[in-house]
Amino acid sequence: MLTLFVCTWAVAQQRASLRLTLKDAIDLALKNNLSVLVAGTQAGEAVGSTQRAFSTLLPHVSGDVLENRQNRNLETAGISLPAIPTVVGPFSFTDFRVFASQTLIDRQAYHSWKSAARQETAARLTYQDARDLIVRQTTGLYLNSEFDVAEVQAAQSRVETSETLEKLTRDQREQGLATGVDVVRAQVQLARDQQVLLVAQNNYQTSLLELARFLGLPPGTPLELAEQLQFHQVAIPEIDKVLPAALQSRADYRAILAQREALVEQQKASHARYLPKLLIGGDYGALGRNFGSMPGIGQIQATASITLFDRDRAGERQQLENRLRRIDAQANDLARGIEQELRKAILDLQSTAKQVKVTEAGLELAARELELARDRFHNGVADNIEVVTAQDALAIAQNDRLGALARHADAEMALIRALGGGEKNYLNYLAQP
Repeated sequence: MLTLFVCTWAVAQQRASLRLTLKDAIDLALKNNLSVLVAGTQAGEAVGSTQRAFSTLLPHVSGDVLENRQNRNLETAGISLPAIPTVVGPFSFTDFRVFASQTLIDRQAYHSWKSAARQETAARLTYQDARDLIVRQTTGLYLNSEFDVAEVQAAQSRVETSETLEKLTRDQREQGLATGVDVVRAQVQLARDQQVLLVAQNNYQTSLLELARFLGLPPGTPLELAEQLQFHQVAIPEIDKVLPAALQSRADYRAILAQREALVEQQKASHARYLPKLLIGGDYGALGRNFGSMPGIGQIQATASITLFDRDRAGERQQLENRLRRIDAQANDLARGIEQELRKAILDLQSTAKQVKVTEAGLELAARELELARDRFHNGVADNIEVVTAQDALAIAQNDRLGALARHADAEMALIRALGGGEKNYLNYLAQP
């Protein structure tokens, strides 16, 4: 039954699978993931807001065409003469006119536009931060699948070893060199390893489902990983040297600084509410009773206005001051958080690199122990308890090594995230040669 399941599982892997490298997965996520799509629309919306704010500083031009036919009641105008009828008309006229206006001085509108431009910058940086975060999350899911497929391979290898041991035990039993207990013990070990293999295969398929969902692929899309979990040597940076560059590279930190600049511009716009505004406008067109007699007429005028009393400005000033204090606190906290992320990533890299070396040495020793135990059992020096014990030790050593590799790879991505610019720099750390 297990053989049938394994064969079916292998066939499913080969059936029109989409073979993904880490770069392929990240490219798909950056294209399809909802977080990126939403952040992109928010950045586009901010562009529109900036354009609208700037339009208040540009000329406004409109045109009207009026065709009029009317009667007039002279009594309403105070005209009442015996020789003149009360109602005159109908008479008609046509008016073609173009209206134009231009703001010459409006500091409030100018600073509102500058604030919108800073908000647009913040939205673009937030969009980039969303992309960098997607790189981090995609890599984590991909690494998780790499870990799971490595566990499948290790479990399959242990099943093959247990099958060999079970056959050897039966042969030894026939030759009188092993007991029935030895045979049962080998069969139990084989069953345990088969169960572990089934669980590992299910975990791997589940991780692929999660990866496909995150990449925006249709449910049920068969995936295959083109890369395997392996160790990448990474130079450990010095925190004092990389922290200033990280603050300049982190899109989320730069976005919050841009938001602060937008608030400063809003404060200037609020102050400008009491400053004079100067607007020039006018119109020009043709007015007449028929198309043959329509002389051109028009006007031009300048308007200066100043606010004498505006109680709302005091409340607005208080709002902006508190927003500014809040965003300063957020920026300071984020800077501390970035430093903490850097320090933790560096510590994790140092620790996991050592863990990989230790677990590799332990794996070699466990493999040697199993080999010696099998030789002793084959030569009839000992029963297969030593072999089963050595198999368990090998399984633990394999899992320890895989865990260390996964933790080291995750620490690499944590460092990339902490340094900023993850979308540009991840290939320098995790891409295969």
